[in-house]
Amino acid sequence: MAIRAVFFWALALQVVGVFCDTLTLNWNITWVEANPDGLMTRPVIGINDQWPPPVVNVTKGDRIVAYVTNHLGNETTSIHWHGIYQTNTTYMDGVPGVTQCAISPNYTMVYNFTVDQTGTYWYHSHVRGQYPDGLRQSLVVNDPENPYIGDYDDEIVVSLSDWYHDQMPELLKQFINVENPTGAEPVPKSALMNDTQNLTVLVEPGKTYLFRLVNVGAFASQYFWIEDHDMEIVEIDGIWTERAETDMIYITSAQRYSFLVTMKNESDTNYAMVASMDTDLFDTVPSSLNWNVTGWLTYDESASMPTPAIKQSFSPYDDVDLVPTDGQEMYTDPVETITLDLSMNNLGDGANYAFFNDISYVSPKVPSIFTTLTTSSAATDAAIYGTDSHAFVLEKDQVYEIVLNNDDTGTHPIHFHGRAFQVLYRSAVDAGHYDPSANVTFHSVPARRDTLYVPASGHFVIRFKANNPGIWIFHCHIEWHMDVGLAAIFVEAPMYIQEHFTVPENHYEICNATGVATAGNAAGNTEDVYDLTGQNKSVAPLPAGFTARGIVALVFSCAAAFAGMASIIWYGIAPFKAPPITLQ
Repeated sequence: MAIRAVFFWALALQVVGVFCDTLTLNWNITWVEANPDGLMTRPVIGINDQWPPPVVNVTKGDRIVAYVTNHLGNETTSIHWHGIYQTNTTYMDGVPGVTQCAISPNYTMVYNFTVDQTGTYWYHSHVRGQYPDGLRQSLVVNDPENPYIGDYDDEIVVSLSDWYHDQMPELLKQFINVENPTGAEPVPKSALMNDTQNLTVLVEPGKTYLFRLVNVGAFASQYFWIEDHDMEIVEIDGIWTERAETDMIYITSAQRYSFLVTMKNESDTNYAMVASMDTDLFDTVPSSLNWNVTGWLTYDESASMPTPAIKQSFSPYDDVDLVPTDGQEMYTDPVETITLDLSMNNLGDGANYAFFNDISYVSPKVPSIFTTLTTSSAATDAAIYGTDSHAFVLEKDQVYEIVLNNDDTGTHPIHFHGRAFQVLYRSAVDAGHYDPSANVTFHSVPARRDTLYVPASGHFVIRFKANNPGIWIFHCHIEWHMDVGLAAIFVEAPMYIQEHFTVPENHYEICNATGVATAGNAAGNTEDVYDLTGQNKSVAPLPAGFTARGIVALVFSCAAAFAGMASIIWYGIAPFKAPPITLQ
């Protein structure tokens, strides 16, 4: 009886979540113990003393009011509603240093916004290195006008993630370190599917299901397939697409796919669902790493759960070829092409950092939304947002093009807050920089999404219309790279923001709790907004002629010399202590 009661309460809550006009969330962000891969129990960040956090379900047009209270005690936090455009509510986007201040322990921030879009999304902390410690989960926005609404019987949400046994603060210290000059990212310990390694999905013969697939991981892209079942992709990052049949999907961190799968008519066999981490992203692959995670389509709970076949090759569907069902044509005649060259290099502390156009992003002293609101006409000048905050100012309703050239040998999933952009072109691996004279073919009805990977030593070209005033960060969604500066900000229609936006008082309370200024330029200067004295800056470059490896060698040689000198001094001033005896 108790189990049945719990089931009906859970069902009732889900119904409320889907059909209410306002979904009120009272979330206490707390530490919890968890062991999702069965190998190690560790502290994780949960909600209301539970982990995994809850999946959020709403319907287009609903309002979300989330009271987020930080009960972590030793860390600040925030919630970013990933993929939600935050139309007219940029200050609810959840990015400390950009649209808000971080939430201090024992303080509550109220996120209040209307969801005016549909599709598959997720939410996560946007505080440095925090969501890989557990504060992330799927968010579904149901569509009353879903073009496929009559073509399936039920929906299934599946999240994929990588999992670390060590907590992020310690891993970040090891990662951003002179002893890691190449910037080798920590390799995950496990892959997870719905935060477990034992996922079974009950299905019925002959029925068709809409799967919503979300990669909530910090680092690894994953290949996903279901044995002996074809998938029809119908959505990417909230954009409905024409059906595209495939037997495999490649999904980077932060991306989402929806696809239809029709079950077999027989009910006596179960089938493996497999996610396999893209190990090409890792500098090394530990021998102990099992980079696969398996779940099962379960037709018969009494039947065996088969071991998946070993894949020798991977041929996923190319998302650039997907066609939106709304038929939105390619934007033409951009007013500006913004070229961003992505690189990884070492700075003066010997650690490895990430750069767009040789700028490694640093959060300003004043969150950029407040700089926009308090600097009058100077808000249209990118300079006042900080030398290393790397701002671009956009005119309202104009079309812009971004060319991203990847000078790194790794793949990077790039996420743009505040919009889905048009994907005009993506090169092959090792294609080098984009050449406008090469006459490449752009799609006339291009795919749209909010997270797109740029291939190793390749490039992509995207376009968008600046029709969503706000402050939007553009960044790599590999958490390690975001934390070493692979980001820029786009200040969209700053004068419109001044005229039409009012930041809630609660935001100012959160900033006051941490002593963060809410007026002036990036340095907090309100008298002369062009005076950036005291602004936050990235680490200084290496001295001329120095390399990171040289710094490491110097550190170790100095340490060895110091140890030798200490030994001489010790034995010189302490004659009563016998020197070590060498046995012949």
